[in-house]
Amino acid sequence: MKRLKKKHVVRWITRKVVFPLVYHINALRPIKKDKVLFMEGRFSEVTDNFTEIIRVLEQDYNLDIHYHFLLQGFVSNKETIRRQIAFVKDAATAAFLIYNDASDTQGAFKVRKGTRVLNTWHGAGAFKKFGLSTADKIFGGSRKEQLRYNAHPHYDLFTVSSPEVEWAYVEALGKEKDSESIKGVGLSRTDVFYRKEYIDSAKDKLISEFPEAAGQKVILYAPTFRGRMKRAETPNELDLELFYKELSDEYVVLIKHHPLVKKAKRPVVDDRFKAFAKDVTDTMAISDLLCVSDICITDYSSLIYEYSIFERPMVFFAYDLENYCDWRGFYYNYDEMTPGPVCRTNEEMIDYIKNVEDRFDKKAVHDFREKFMSGCDGHATERIIDMFFGDRIEAYRK
Repeated sequence: MKRLKKKHVVRWITRKVVFPLVYHINALRPIKKDKVLFMEGRFSEVTDNFTEIIRVLEQDYNLDIHYHFLLQGFVSNKETIRRQIAFVKDAATAAFLIYNDASDTQGAFKVRKGTRVLNTWHGAGAFKKFGLSTADKIFGGSRKEQLRYNAHPHYDLFTVSSPEVEWAYVEALGKEKDSESIKGVGLSRTDVFYRKEYIDSAKDKLISEFPEAAGQKVILYAPTFRGRMKRAETPNELDLELFYKELSDEYVVLIKHHPLVKKAKRPVVDDRFKAFAKDVTDTMAISDLLCVSDICITDYSSLIYEYSIFERPMVFFAYDLENYCDWRGFYYNYDEMTPGPVCRTNEEMIDYIKNVEDRFDKKAVHDFREKFMSGCDGHATERIIDMFFGDRIEAYRK
């Protein structure tokens, strides 16, 4: 109890006093007009939410680019605070701040005039609820609790995959009075799906990582996590033995757990199936896996939006649909929105996969793509850079 109380006190002091004070003291210095700062909240390296933007900036401009990795939930509280303070101090003189998630660190201080803020959100579409949309759900705290610590500053641009889903982000971020920044101009990271060389490279990576996949069709199993983010669990309902028995002549299975699920909590692939199934969570990026997969099995993961770009079959393994809906909820009716069969059992999935050529409804996937991914056309990065930076970095063009 004392530890929990101390945790809340530390959070209040850092977000309400320390971070704003550090920012405003350092903001007494002038803005560096060529300074661009990227911040990753949880991960130790730059994710694909940033990579295409960084590639263009490094290729075409001479800019002072900074990176911060907070590793929240993955290092000690003391180390996290040290990283947060370093980020806040550095942000105070940046001309451009770029995020890809929600964080009460980035929302703790009011950004100074002259600094522009971009969020290249990490999920496409609008599937499971998040942010303030979960205020009445088990997953989220009360609206009052969530509003106590601001997770989002004022944005100049917040990118989503399509105009269709802008309303959901306005609700989740609580931006009803500041909705004009949320734009369905596309997600930068999806541009790679339109490049043949990227897809070919992904195929090469697959064979290098899993030679047994050569000549086989690929099933990707990529479930989302269960529970709360800091203690994320992964499902263990996929019956690999049955899949092996029924499908191993034609298919291999690649397993990609949610990145929040720590390795110790992931099911281990039985040695009997190691030529048929492989956990590639730590060895292959999800963008590569979407390129090489012939069928995707998921549940409530937003990767279905990106996968729809390829217009390939999807299977929804929703064995716990009612519980998940009570826990977190959805922005659209689950059964009506999903562009593929919703299955409760392994047997249903196997039956569909065996008959996929006859049962696959490509038009349903195409219509889904047009509705939810219209901004992701292979040119999102150039639109985002033009809208966010404009002519402010022309002086630094190579």
